[in-house]
Amino acid sequence: MQLKDYGLTAEQVIELTKKYMIDTYERFSFVSVRAKGMYLYDENDNAYLDFYGGIAVNSAGNCNEKVVAAVIDQVQDLMHTFNYPYTIPQALLAEKICTTIGMDKVYYQNSGTESNEAMIKLARKYGTDNYGPNRYHIVTAKKSFHGRTYGALSATGQPESAIHKGFEPVLPGFSYAEFNNLDSFKAAVTDDTIAIMVEPVQGEGGVIPATKEFLEGLRKLCDEKGMLLLFDEVQTGWFRTGTAMCYQSYGVKPDVVSMAKALGGGMPIGAIAATAKAAATLNPGSHGSTYSGNPICCAAALAQVNEMIDRKLGENATEVGNYFMDKLKTLPHVKDVRGMGLLVGVEFDIPNAVDIKHNAIDRNLLTTAIGANIIRMVPPLIVTKEDCDKAYAILKESVEAIG
Repeated sequence: MQLKDYGLTAEQVIELTKKYMIDTYERFSFVSVRAKGMYLYDENDNAYLDFYGGIAVNSAGNCNEKVVAAVIDQVQDLMHTFNYPYTIPQALLAEKICTTIGMDKVYYQNSGTESNEAMIKLARKYGTDNYGPNRYHIVTAKKSFHGRTYGALSATGQPESAIHKGFEPVLPGFSYAEFNNLDSFKAAVTDDTIAIMVEPVQGEGGVIPATKEFLEGLRKLCDEKGMLLLFDEVQTGWFRTGTAMCYQSYGVKPDVVSMAKALGGGMPIGAIAATAKAAATLNPGSHGSTYSGNPICCAAALAQVNEMIDRKLGENATEVGNYFMDKLKTLPHVKDVRGMGLLVGVEFDIPNAVDIKHNAIDRNLLTTAIGANIIRMVPPLIVTKEDCDKAYAILKESVEAIG
């Protein structure tokens, strides 16, 4: 439905939002009314080239036809039920996830932060069940981001940021070590440590891929100490970095991995996938959620995953991502370009990332800024080299406009 169907103008929508919604976002100046493929459209039908992808969600393209059809088909049969009856979408999606990424069991959630909460709970219960009540400590990385609920917030290694400020005291039992520094993690591990939790590529931390040696070292350390290795793949998961899960490109398998974002293709769904040994920790009554495994969301996710596999979008992410990163290195004021696949960060030698982002939006390109000098891009994985050329030209103009 469009604005005219509601009898509203764009200005009225903006006014209602400002009046009745708690403001925790820096809003764009337009109303998004529809989206398709690589583009988002405003109330005047202006097309914005989408290198934001709903924050790495719309990986098979905005409003992918097969995902939309799956939602429509499912909503006519079963919109919601509690998690006591079996449902077809849950079962088929669980099989698809496990067989694709080499895990044994799945537990559904509604978002990325909830998936990380479930992973934290599993680790703590695993420690209690196997070693006693004091084995609950978890080491995460500095500059990490794991979500905004209390467990995930506490796991986020940014104690001086707005993520923590005003919400102290955070949940006890977390320590932070230097990302890509195995010695720092070893030093943070105590006799009470039960898990190490990291992102294979830090997103909010500046788009920093882990080294193979670092992840291999963490796996070895966890095996030696009887600890679980937890990977947060909420952003990197489902072909964003080339392979279905980023850990597959490293050849390092965690005990538990969290996922969300691209899994649902626009519908709210998250999950953890675990080895059989780790999964056995959660039993009836130990965890639950009213909406987890919602039939519509599971049907959408199954269609989304099948689309990404059938269209070889992981291969496209690698090929086009490498092309794009090479091209971005020639932008004015570039200090560094880094990432994996189509998780791309551009660090500039000027502290104007927000201005660059705004200039790009004015030129109909959607990106996001991290900190003072990094532009991050996570376009749909259907993106072409021609789309990247357009994005590059707009970014070049956006940087040059600063002077």
